[in-house]
Amino acid sequence: MLSTAKNKGYTIRWRLCFLLVGILVLVSHSHGFVVGPVLQSTAARTATNTNNGPSGIGSSSSCVVVLQLQTNSGYDTSNDYSNSLEKSERELVYNEVGGDTIGRKPSLFKRLIGRPFKRARRKFFTKAAPQPGTLILVRGGESEWGHNFTFTGWADPDLSKKGVLECEHAGRLLLEAGRQPDIIYTSRLKRAINSAWIIAQEIDGCYLPVFKSWRLNERHYGSLTGLCKKQIAKELGQDIVQAWRRSLKARPPPLKKTDPYYPGNDRKYADLTEEQLPLSESLADCMERTRPLWEYRIMRDLRNGNNVMVCAHANTLRGLIKIIDGIGDNEITEVSMPTGIPFVYKFDKKMNPIKPPDDSLTQVHTSGAFLEKPGLLKVALEEEARWVQFVPGVGETTDIAPVAKRMTTLEASLLKLKEEREMEKEVETWEKQFKDDPITNQNVKLMNEDNTINLDTDEGEFEEDLEWKKKQIKTTESESSTVIKSSNVVVPNIGPKIDVKKDPVVVLIRHGRTPHNQLALFTGWEDPPLAVDGVEDAKKGGRLLREHGFEFDVVYTSWLTRAIQTAYYVMAELDCQWLPVIKSWRLNERHYGALTGKSKKMVGNIYGEDQLKKWRKGYKIRPPPVSSYSPAYPGNEYHLKNYVKDMRISLSETFFRTIQDRKFALHRKFPKSESLKDTMDRSIPFYTDKIVPEAVANGKRVLISSHENAIRGILMHLCEIPEEHMNGLHLPNGVPLIYNVKRKCISLLDDGSGIDPLEKYDFGSAAEYLFRPCELTEDDFIVEEEEQATQADLVES
Repeated sequence: MLSTAKNKGYTIRWRLCFLLVGILVLVSHSHGFVVGPVLQSTAARTATNTNNGPSGIGSSSSCVVVLQLQTNSGYDTSNDYSNSLEKSERELVYNEVGGDTIGRKPSLFKRLIGRPFKRARRKFFTKAAPQPGTLILVRGGESEWGHNFTFTGWADPDLSKKGVLECEHAGRLLLEAGRQPDIIYTSRLKRAINSAWIIAQEIDGCYLPVFKSWRLNERHYGSLTGLCKKQIAKELGQDIVQAWRRSLKARPPPLKKTDPYYPGNDRKYADLTEEQLPLSESLADCMERTRPLWEYRIMRDLRNGNNVMVCAHANTLRGLIKIIDGIGDNEITEVSMPTGIPFVYKFDKKMNPIKPPDDSLTQVHTSGAFLEKPGLLKVALEEEARWVQFVPGVGETTDIAPVAKRMTTLEASLLKLKEEREMEKEVETWEKQFKDDPITNQNVKLMNEDNTINLDTDEGEFEEDLEWKKKQIKTTESESSTVIKSSNVVVPNIGPKIDVKKDPVVVLIRHGRTPHNQLALFTGWEDPPLAVDGVEDAKKGGRLLREHGFEFDVVYTSWLTRAIQTAYYVMAELDCQWLPVIKSWRLNERHYGALTGKSKKMVGNIYGEDQLKKWRKGYKIRPPPVSSYSPAYPGNEYHLKNYVKDMRISLSETFFRTIQDRKFALHRKFPKSESLKDTMDRSIPFYTDKIVPEAVANGKRVLISSHENAIRGILMHLCEIPEEHMNGLHLPNGVPLIYNVKRKCISLLDDGSGIDPLEKYDFGSAAEYLFRPCELTEDDFIVEEEEQATQADLVES
């Protein structure tokens, strides 16, 4: 028996050796490991690419080699091309900072063991491979320069009114066709970013991960940028201009580095090397610039079964079409992309494009299909423009407004009740003025008729309160001296200064008001959009930051629409929509369990006023939980269920949902109810373990757009607020809180009204912890010594 056991041991060892050899062979044939984006400091984001030459301006020899590759043979050719690229080029694509991606950085075990077997399964066991996702290509709406027939390229004008309408129409076409993307890729130009944002709002997908890459920028037109196409054609001749526009390899005259349109002067390209910044591009250069992004990001997401939407520009989309369909150099000039009409591709398991049915709206040399006949929208918009001339106000669009979600019956009823209450107040006012002729029914005798009914007498605070009004907070003289407005340039002549262009800073802003705030409903993880007043809250906060010269490097926000919209409107005011935006459920609002969607009055009547006060004032007390099958349970939300990967697994939910679905259904342990402490326990580690090492420690300037209780947790950590005082901290909507990383203090910005911010807003009884004096640094002592030396010199003179 001992010899048998010994032989079995040898056999197991030999099998393990063969397994390791097989893994090494598969790894050696794989085209590298995918590494998630890593946020780096501006100084550390530069990378060398001397072997490959300029990324955007390829040499003619490299173009010939690349253009000979045809990807229509499928997955194997794609791998061959990937293997031929330099590793540094792959790393540049992997490490590009563009925003959210699907999933997270895989573990070392998964990279060494899991991926080789996955690639082997796709290659040798195609039936077991997942069905690839759908690719949706959308050309962004018309820009203000496109309307004027101006060479745009890498210049950054916004959408025209017509462009906004085109993007809204594209979103409606996706809704009609049932095309829901899982991730969006776009360029770093605001006309493409705003196009993606409008479409995302139209399809109710503000939560979608958005990756902004310079590789999807429009073709660079060199020194033609900003010039009128018609005027250039008159001066230089139609043939020359058409050669620059339509020829595959002809480049316009290069841009000088002293030109204002040189990309090196733009902060959004600070992570690119000088060799990567183009001075001029041909169509071939522009198309090849998109290839690495396709190979290492977009195709990877499609292979994993994710639907991908690429919202970009005409020439970069044509570059993707050329790669996908293997179109030749001469034929690609016959392919065009109209604005506002999605172009959809489907793939087989080897990533070959599937030809659409014969009755599909496709175009020559391609395997994609339009969701609508090109040209119809253009004619319709032109017809609408004619109507505007005769009927003022028809079809006018002034801003990118949030798309309102359909209200529930409860919301509609409470909103109507609120309007009726306003009318009743007017009636009550009239009655007081005409006591001799009362208006109300006198047959009903009220015992407290002379008293005003207070619908909310509880002083405890929740996220749902409409707005904070200044309360009379009694403080002693010693206590009031501790409430110091420690600002930089925010409150004049008080506090140390900060260089907002260079010094690391963290700005926290609570989202603008929502319809739930106005109706005093417990919102939590429910997802209402911003109200009209809430949009103005966000824009006002963005304008205030712009007036004080703030710039940011990265934005963090929650998965909820109201916080994402607030971040977008702040970035729009700062003209920095290109910033990477990282979304996380850990910045979500507190989950109110069974209270979600109910008003405080409803909760008081159901559970009692005493219990309501305990939930509102308690730090560790949780409201009653929701059921696993309740609409308020986050695990039933599509985007949370499919995107959240950094939450532990629930064995019980996995077991019961597997039985219900009759197939294995992995389920995360989503909260069914949270105390204030539970919210702090997820928001504080996200700041200390994610935001600090990735951004703050690298000198980044960070914007956090979130919710009151999530921000409370971060402030509890930063300002060392005792937990017993946390419910006494109030945060107004849309008011930026400036955290000075070096001096460890919170500041408020002067809005120019002449009113003390602490008098204008109520921060509650915990304000004394929030606005502590700033710490002194070595720079302060150096400045003080210099001032003393200057004064001494003046005295001597």
